[in-house]
Amino acid sequence: MRADLLTDAVDGLDEALAAVDGFDEVLVAGLLRPQPAQADGLFALADAVAGSPLASRVAEAAEKAAAGAAGEDHFIALAAARTALLGSVHDALTVRMEEAVGRPRAEEDADGAGSPGDGDEQAAHLHVAAREWLCDLARAGWRGIDHELVAGAAPVVSAMLPDPALRRLATLLDGFAAELAASCPGATLERVPVRRWADLWSRALLLTVPGAAHAPATAEVSGRLLPLGVDLQEHATAVQAQVHAVFEPADGGASRLVRASVSAPKPDTVVGAGLWQLLRPRMSLLAAVSEGRAMELDAMPVTAEGDLIWDDARARTGEPVEIFTTARVALPTAAAFATAPLDRHPARIAVPVLVEGYDVEEEDGAVAFRIAGQRLPVDTGRIPAAGPLTPEVVASSGACIGLLRWDAGEFLLQPLAVERRAGRRTVAVHAGAWAGGTTDKAGVRAEKAATDAVKVLRERAGKLLRK
Repeated sequence: MRADLLTDAVDGLDEALAAVDGFDEVLVAGLLRPQPAQADGLFALADAVAGSPLASRVAEAAEKAAAGAAGEDHFIALAAARTALLGSVHDALTVRMEEAVGRPRAEEDADGAGSPGDGDEQAAHLHVAAREWLCDLARAGWRGIDHELVAGAAPVVSAMLPDPALRRLATLLDGFAAELAASCPGATLERVPVRRWADLWSRALLLTVPGAAHAPATAEVSGRLLPLGVDLQEHATAVQAQVHAVFEPADGGASRLVRASVSAPKPDTVVGAGLWQLLRPRMSLLAAVSEGRAMELDAMPVTAEGDLIWDDARARTGEPVEIFTTARVALPTAAAFATAPLDRHPARIAVPVLVEGYDVEEEDGAVAFRIAGQRLPVDTGRIPAAGPLTPEVVASSGACIGLLRWDAGEFLLQPLAVERRAGRRTVAVHAGAWAGGTTDKAGVRAEKAATDAVKVLRERAGKLLRK
């Protein structure tokens, strides 16, 4: 890997992010009565897309918004400009990563058709209602939100949820409204999550445009799936495991990078290794990961972005495969799928890579790899407590499979698995080693503690239901 490319500046990156930051600050105070400083942020956004097909619409939208007279179409244009800028940042960073790791470029796949609900009259009315609420948020600003304003999303979400074609937008609106409600009144907030709320607002607003929330195009694939590692993402009430893997088509076609995800609701008392108990029954792939085996897929659905729509009935456990062998042999030639336009965001970047031959640097609890004289920070904060991989293990490693990400202005490596010396042997330690169960003493203890917690919760739930 050419680590020097990860430290070189990317042309135009700072300017694009500055324009996004300026617009995000505009949303803090709101656009009901814009101030001169907010007008500057609006015009800077328009200038940033002046050479694009959005130029005229965004310029008009910026003028109207600066005058306090923006309508729904103007807010949509501003959200589109912001999304386009972040999309350009995503693309520039992705190209730089591909150059650094020497991997084939992502292939552009045909996009899906519009969602079934796009032409439905009720869906159209619900899109309008959602758009009105989001525009009211932009006028009030994050400092101007209150419970009455935020509650306006509830009837829209309730009406959307029964329709599968609208569920994506409904879920986003529901989560966004919940965050806002927990922060009301906005005037008393010590700190506003400026970038996050602007991300949620702009994404939701664009999803109200007919055709934007289309169902992803899918195909069926058959072949061998070679897992690389598991990225475990935990929330107070939900957990998701995302398996990154190399897929080798049965017809001898080019290898591709794919993902397979499984999610489950969780009580906040189930943590650590107990999370696997919630996920394990939902996906046989997790057992294959922990056992170090490939999976044979037969007509498994996959989206145009490389996400496998997992179905246990279409998969069977294959032969043993060592993930570092996969990373050394199959990963370098595996091409990624293209990212859908609305999903092009720097936060979405997670490129599987193999890093070897590095020196480890530790300072104030932070870990970094020194590769050919270049420093690559390691994001040990993303290592889950649900496995044997720890920051200390990473610091003693000699090879690492991880996800290359970009955050806070720099490239980071999130470890998924490492190789380290144990006496005379080289052993691999995986973040997802306990996904399918374990005989490891530490893992067994953690599983038992989690089992006890789940048992208590079930007993309490049973008592409540009997009352």
